[in-house]
Amino acid sequence: MAGVNALQWLTLTRHGESTGNVAYQAVLGTDAEEAGIPERDADVPLSDTGRAQAASLGRWLAALPPDERPTAVVVSPYLRTLDTANIALAQTSYAAPQDPDGLRPRVDERIRDREQGALQGLTELGVRRRFPAEAERLRRLGKFYYRPPGGESWADLALRLRSFYRDLEADAPGGRVLVVTHDAIVVMTRYLVEGLSEREILEIEKTPIANASVTRWLQDGAALRAVTYNDREHLVDAGVVSP
Repeated sequence: MAGVNALQWLTLTRHGESTGNVAYQAVLGTDAEEAGIPERDADVPLSDTGRAQAASLGRWLAALPPDERPTAVVVSPYLRTLDTANIALAQTSYAAPQDPDGLRPRVDERIRDREQGALQGLTELGVRRRFPAEAERLRRLGKFYYRPPGGESWADLALRLRSFYRDLEADAPGGRVLVVTHDAIVVMTRYLVEGLSEREILEIEKTPIANASVTRWLQDGAALRAVTYNDREHLVDAGVVSP
């Protein structure tokens, strides 16, 4: 993909576990129609486990060789991503405020989570019961192109990410960039960078992106090549996620 391939390293991480993630897990297998999340999506905070995961991510960042350390950090504006970035960077010696001239996260709304519109906060059962026509439209169109009322499709994410990565190339050519974001953004970045098809990316998406996991690409002289995807080793070693 033009734009992304001008970077030396591209590293993406999903935010640590949020209270919203915990709420959705709690209603799995029940007849609940809503997850019961009181905050708007942008204000959902990290759980205690999520904060521990962010700290583990930070220790991983601190241990990177100097030629792999990020030269820029870009963060979704949502609270759970901002807190993940700040907690993680606080573990390193090369980020502000430890180093007055160090890295500071830069917010970009184009890497926010996928907007669910009228379906926000509903379980799969809740969608089928309250919006049966939408459930049928999703089945007919497929996940990639289906857009909830007032929300976004996966294809919509690709459109805003193409713009984001073009600007990133202009701001940091040859740079080593860390992006702290959401699971859908990690998945769709792989779709763009690796030139995957709808079928390929939806098969990959069946495996959830772990909270605070790491996905990386490295410049090989012609394009970015995949190094790791959804890597959780640093979290398993720290005991903040099951192997």
